[in-house]
Amino acid sequence: MTFKSLGLSQSLLHAIDKVGYDQPSPIQEKVIPVILDRKDVLASAQTGTGKTAGFTLPILEILSQEKQRKRKPIRSLILTPTRELAAQIYDNVNAYSEFLHLDTAVIFGGVKQQAQVRALKNGVDILVATPGRLLDLHNQRLLFLDQIQILVLDEADRMLDMGFLRDIKKILSIIPDRRQNLLFSATFSKQIKELAGSFMYDPEMVEATPENTAVEKIIQKIIHVDKGNKATLLIKMIAEGDWQQVLVFTRTKHGANRLSKKFDQRGITSRAIHGDKSQGARTNALAGFKEGTVRVLVATDIAARGLDIPLLPHVVNYELPNVSEDYVHRIGRTGRAGASGEAISLVTADEMELVLGIEKLLGEKIPSQVIAGFEPKDKVGTHPIKKATQVSKKPKETPKKKKWSYSKNQPSAKNNHPQKPKSKKRRY
Repeated sequence: MTFKSLGLSQSLLHAIDKVGYDQPSPIQEKVIPVILDRKDVLASAQTGTGKTAGFTLPILEILSQEKQRKRKPIRSLILTPTRELAAQIYDNVNAYSEFLHLDTAVIFGGVKQQAQVRALKNGVDILVATPGRLLDLHNQRLLFLDQIQILVLDEADRMLDMGFLRDIKKILSIIPDRRQNLLFSATFSKQIKELAGSFMYDPEMVEATPENTAVEKIIQKIIHVDKGNKATLLIKMIAEGDWQQVLVFTRTKHGANRLSKKFDQRGITSRAIHGDKSQGARTNALAGFKEGTVRVLVATDIAARGLDIPLLPHVVNYELPNVSEDYVHRIGRTGRAGASGEAISLVTADEMELVLGIEKLLGEKIPSQVIAGFEPKDKVGTHPIKKATQVSKKPKETPKKKKWSYSKNQPSAKNNHPQKPKSKKRRY
């Protein structure tokens, strides 16, 4: 199958050819014709399968066929969970629309709003946004959503994980009821299905790959090691293997900062990227990583779905995620666009419970090994890390009731007020 056979215009085909795509991916083959038929779509698409082009190309085709207006209202809204993913989609839409008379803008938090507001005032056909900044500008009456024809929820499961459900419901309440809805999610949890059922009309189910499976061309590997030796082993592997581009995932922001400093001390250029970093610092770190001036990018899960790095050869789980599904999204940063990649997890004894959860999710056992000189001494099961879903709150203690005495001169147990002495009757 070719892009031309999917019903795309010559202008889009020219842009696709310039980007370097030869033929559509499986998700693009399935989803583009359905969107062009103006149907609602509920799609399960693994990260790195080309789903962004799967929904942006038909949206551009639909909007380009309509009569151009003098003042451009926002006709398509694409919601994403992170700034990085929003910026990535914006770049893709601009590349695909190079030969069309359509304008795109992107808005997200973490930066000043002035430049974003100027872009909106110039007129926008397609808006890519994170929920928080979108509602903020809408409340300031700096953008209007009353002309939305096509709504896209990208990485919907991630948005729910990050607590955006309330914002999504608010956005759904302020856009037109009559519209086309496209929901893309790597997983179809009960919550996702409930959300889809609340606003989608008879959606067509599209699934490119089995749910929660890793890309076949990713070589997965577990290396058992003690916690205190993780950094030393990883530095050794990067140096001796001459790895020039490595994405490393940690569980916490402070852990990312500490590990990045250790790389720098050993002469390996590194940057940390996480939620506490400013948008400028995150953008510069990612740009340096793509250009090759930064050798190792250390990230938390906030970057797991927002990074699009062509031909990334190595992803390392320095620490396993608490949620099994996040493992799939992490390693999905490599093995993209048909390329092969390697995903290595450095696993300590207390992380074995997390390994079992990941293997159960994938339906396969991940090969494991031990590196000579770094044989683990800790025993499996020592202080195991519990999954986030298994953490239970400590029950509240029932306050002890105070015992009261009921003598005439003591406070009443009923109202906690001292009893008034009985007045004596006077004789006249």
